[in-house]
Formats: sequence, structure tokens, C-alpha cells
Amino acid sequence: MPFALASLIFSHSVLASERFDHTPWQSLLQHHVYELRGGQATEVDYAGFNQHRDNLKAYLNQLAEVSQKQFDQWEKTEQLAFLINAYNAWTVELILTRYPELDSIKDLGSLFSSPWKKEFIPLLGEVRSLDDIEHGLIRGSGRYNEPRIHFAVNCASIGCPALARTAYTGDQLEQQLEQATQGFLMDRTRNRLNDDELEVSSIFKWYREDFEQGWRNTDSLATFLALYSDALGLTQEQSLRLQQNKTDIDFLSYDWKLNKRH
Repeated sequence: MPFALASLIFSHSVLASERFDHTPWQSLLQHHVYELRGGQATEVDYAGFNQHRDNLKAYLNQLAEVSQKQFDQWEKTEQLAFLINAYNAWTVELILTRYPELDSIKDLGSLFSSPWKKEFIPLLGEVRSLDDIEHGLIRGSGRYNEPRIHFAVNCASIGCPALARTAYTGDQLEQQLEQATQGFLMDRTRNRLNDDELEVSSIFKWYREDFEQGWRNTDSLATFLALYSDALGLTQEQSLRLQQNKTDIDFLSYDWKLNKRH
């Protein structure tokens, strides 16, 4: 085997075991996702995505080529970035299967079936659903204990945290998750103090247990939210009351309308 070819194969093998290239997904995000309120929310140009659907499918095919063995060799941050991007990219693809004839991702389900339980995603050697990625591979794996993923995975709805315009990567994951969390909590349409009651997104009701499992020594939803007092716009006194569980927490209704570009 020629030395140059051997070197190329070796180089690819090393890179394959350490880092996945999400550049194609980032390019699509940059072209078809638009920020609202300084990045606190985003709108998605699904028509634009549809025009570049071949590019999206090529990226999805690249995701599908990763084996479980290869995935397990990566750092945990690289694994988590891969799964977040996979979830978001496959959600866009799911919307495109019926766009523009839908007003909500829920239109892709029925009374007896959930769009999140539809098995159509070839990933890590199996055909999976969006729920499999979020609740199985991420939340259920026991590998990550990372509640901030709820502000990174995107369900194609207005009530959902922003679909980031930047692909998640292992080396930037900490900063990206923190930025996503801060941005979501700064959005007063979804998280706000109303008199003495803290009104927050229903995400905190549905996944409350994830925010109470000891991440950064937080053992309650109140102590998790208190970490982000500045983003929530709380004074020192209000933050202290929250930490002491003296603040009532209520959950706002969720807007399931499609997060489409108008």
C-alpha cells in the first residue's frame, strides 16, 4: 500500500474515533434558521431546508454510518453533541415529510400514535425514534446527567427552546449548552416572575426529575432555577427566596405551533 494512502486511511481512522464533522449541518442551520429576540428563540425556514433536502439527507446518511463501537470510543461531550445534532436534524427531516401541509409537529401523529415514537431513524445500528434518542440514548443511558439538553434538543415548536444556528460540537459543548440555557431562561414569553410567583415553561414540569438529580449540587427545581437568577431577572432577595423554596413555581401552557419562518 502506498505510504500516502496508508497515512490517509490512518488519519481518517483516528479522526473517526475522536470527532464527527457536523459542518454540513451547521451550514444548513446558518442558511435556514433565524434568530428572534437576540437569539432567545428562532424561526426555521422549512421551505429553504426543503430546497436543500439532498444536503440534509447526505448529512443524515453520514450520521447513520457511525457504529455503536465507534460512538462508544468518543468522549462523552462528543457523544452528546452527536446525539443532539441527530435529534434536531431528524426532527427537521420529519417536518419536511409533510411540509407545508401542517401547523404543528403533532399533526404528524394521531390519537393513538406520537410523532416522537415513530421509528424511522437509522442510528447506531438500529432504527430508532426521536424518543429513543432523547429518552433512551441521552436521558436513559446514565452516561450524561445533563439537564441542559432540554434547551438544546428542538421539537419544531414555538414553545420549544431555540434551534441553535450553530451545530453542537464536543469541544464547544459546555459553552453551547450554557448559552442555550441562558437564552431560554431570559425569554419572558416562556419564563418570568409574576408578582411573587415564578412562571416557567412546562419543560420544567415534564422533566422535573432531570433538574433534581444533583447536577451542580441542585437537588430541586428551585435550586436549579436559582443558578440562573440573572437570566430570570431576579433580584438577590428574590433569588434567595427561590433557593429557600419560598417561591411558588407555576408552569405555563406550551405553544405547539410550528416554529416556521413567516
